[in-house]
Amino acid sequence: MKTIHRFKSISELHNYSNLPKPEHPLISLVDYSKVNYPADSDEIKWVQDFYSIGLKRNVTEKFNYGQQKYDFNEGVLCFVAPQQTLNIQINQNVKTNATGWLLLLHPDFLWNTSLAKTIKNYEFFGYAVNEALFLSEKEENILVEIFKNIQREYQTNIDKFSENIIISQIELLLNYAERYYERQFITRKITNRQILTKIEETLNNYFENKEMLINGVPTVTQIANDLNLSPNYLSSVLKNSSGLSTQQHIQNKLIEKAKEKLSTTDLSVSEIAYELGFEYPASFSKLFKNKTNSSPIEFRQSFN
Repeated sequence: MKTIHRFKSISELHNYSNLPKPEHPLISLVDYSKVNYPADSDEIKWVQDFYSIGLKRNVTEKFNYGQQKYDFNEGVLCFVAPQQTLNIQINQNVKTNATGWLLLLHPDFLWNTSLAKTIKNYEFFGYAVNEALFLSEKEENILVEIFKNIQREYQTNIDKFSENIIISQIELLLNYAERYYERQFITRKITNRQILTKIEETLNNYFENKEMLINGVPTVTQIANDLNLSPNYLSSVLKNSSGLSTQQHIQNKLIEKAKEKLSTTDLSVSEIAYELGFEYPASFSKLFKNKTNSSPIEFRQSFN
């Protein structure tokens, strides 16, 4: 079993990557071309206690990230939150001149700032390896300038304004990333439509197969796993494509199947609830009422 390294501080990651000691203990901008992982490693796994935002350049023409291949090669931006596990595959037979920047940010730096709470609202930190952000040259130049502004500020003599200026620059960086992710979702609309088709097929399989519903109504995590996507990424794609979350898609399909059974069979409400994966018929009736403004019995009576 491969050893999983644990980096509690930015300094520890610097040391592992054969970099000089960080100039600031809680924030560091690393020149990616100077990162040098142990030469005898073909696979590295680690967990870190801090955020990282990595901009990689000069990657291969087709860059594999998560479940898809992408053809953007100007720049790739990826986000990692504390406690996420990274798995890096290294082909020692292929030498590339990878360049870019790696911003390391310890949560302690955010204490008593607005970003301490709001950073958790940026969903791309939850994508892990399912969706990197691919940048045009213009977008990349904007973000690189922000990276360098952050570095210039922590390299100067720290004063009472320094932290606020750095925090504002980080917020600017994250807000630009949100804008660019929105652009990426739009440019990937074909892929998004494919996901919509797949979730429809997956939900149909669940609700038409009694054996699959033995363990209850499918969860967001189950559906995401079936599609080989992270739950956060799936919900983001669905929200952007249809305006509905994964949970709402599941519930809508459930109500569709319930209406079908109520209007075309003589099954009791309890029997329909059990067939749709509910342990308690009252839970089914409550959801149906919330979604349709009528009880299952009232809905059935409307067809008589």
